[in-house]
This record gives sequence, structure tokens and C-alpha cells, in this order.
Amino acid sequence: MNITTDSAYPWSPLEKRPACCEPKSFLEIKNLSLSYKGEKAFEGVNLDLYQGCITALVGPSGCGKTSFLTALNRLTDLISGCKLSGSIKLAGEDIQASSVDILALRRRVGMIFQKPNPFPLSIRKNILFPLREHGTTDKSEANAILERVLQQVGLWDEVKDRLRAPALSLSGGQQQRLCIARALALKPEVLLMDEPCSALDPISGGIVEDLITSLRGKYTILIVTHNLAQARRIADYTGLFWVRNHVGQLIEYGTVKEIFESPKEELTRAYIQGMRG
Repeated sequence: MNITTDSAYPWSPLEKRPACCEPKSFLEIKNLSLSYKGEKAFEGVNLDLYQGCITALVGPSGCGKTSFLTALNRLTDLISGCKLSGSIKLAGEDIQASSVDILALRRRVGMIFQKPNPFPLSIRKNILFPLREHGTTDKSEANAILERVLQQVGLWDEVKDRLRAPALSLSGGQQQRLCIARALALKPEVLLMDEPCSALDPISGGIVEDLITSLRGKYTILIVTHNLAQARRIADYTGLFWVRNHVGQLIEYGTVKEIFESPKEELTRAYIQGMRG
């Protein structure tokens, strides 16, 4: 598979590397809390996501990681009885302001789900449909974007001769890469990924993981994963979520080196060592 890379970020995921050359906060989350019909999913979360970096959230099931992820592009707006408090700023802009264009926000902050969810359309239309919905009407421009993003996720050579085939005829790993390409077609600034490899076989998961690392430097990425080894391989920053007093909380947040080699919290140390969770 041929995945494009960014020479500005030349380190391999297995190297000891800085988080990013000069980390710059791009998403600022302050004292964020979320509840569903009065039941708190998480509370008091503070962290910065740095531009061009990959951040991994780890922790046991049910501690609020996915709820936190969906709050960052306001998918939580779609849930009845959901209440969000605190502050989320994207490049300095309050995304919870009433003046925010939700469609534009979700174009800037793309979402990749655990289970691949291609549209029940052709491979080609999976890319062209959202482009048209977001205002791209020029055919030549749309076709150029189609080829570019499929090249970017390493799918072009695999599907270029069958673009009119159903997207659902692709393998699970190919479907997930198509979903990532669909998000990239809209030129997002942030990619939110909810366990994007967990529903795939090990080989397909490895291909998607390599793809994610190739996007370092081009996009600000937040990935939820239960795979500690994966978090250590691909992330620049890592945060541990846990349930305390029946509410999800961010226990510790830092560089991968800090979290995996010298955590400050005993709970983090125990979880990283496999004693908890």
C-alpha cells in the first residue's frame, strides 16, 4: 500500500520523538462536563490537543471517552436530554456559541467510527456525495479530490478500476480507509477516531494504523483506543480516563513518554502495567 508521508515529521512511530516539533494548542477543552438526562458521563475535563499531533485516549469501557469525543464536533446535540457544560475552543473559536454553523463545524472536525460506515452507494459516490452536499459542484474538481484522497489512504490502486462497485463490497479494512478518505475529502482540520481498528482483523487494523500515523502533521488527531500498545506506537500525547464516584474523569494527560515511562498518578501506573482495567 502506498501512503503519502509528510517529510516535516520524519520520525517513525517506534522512535522516541517529541510530541510535535513546536506544539501549538489547537483544540482547548476547559472544565468540560457532559450528562445524559441528569446522569453524568464525565466531568471536569481539561486538556489541549496540539496542532498536527496524535492524541490517544485510553481507559476501560464506560468511562466517558466516546462521549467526550462526540462532544468535540457537537454530535451530542443530536441526543435528547444531553447537557454539556464547560468550554471547547477550536483555533480560539467557541464551538458552542449559538452563531456556530454546525455543518461547517463538522466539516472542520471529522469523525471516524469504530465500525466502518460507508454509504450504501458506489465507492465513487461515497466521496462525491458529501462533496456535493458541501457545495463542490465542479466535476473535474470533484474527480481530482476523489483521486487525491483515495491515493492518500492507499486505496486508489486497489479500487481505481471498480469505482462504480458498491462500497459495501470492499473488505472491512478497505471500508474503513474509504470512510477516512470520505472525511479527508472535506478538508478537515481535526479527525476524531473512535477505536477505528478494533472491528478489523489484525492485518487490516495494521494498515489503518499505518495510515493514521501517515496523517501526523497534516491533521490534529484524537483517537480513542483500548489498545495500549497501539497508543504507545502512534500517539504523541496520551490521556487516561477512569470512573471515579460513578463519573468519568481524566486522570492524567501528558506525552506518551511521560504516561508510559514516568506517570505521576498511581492509577495510571497500574493501568499501564496491566494491573487495572
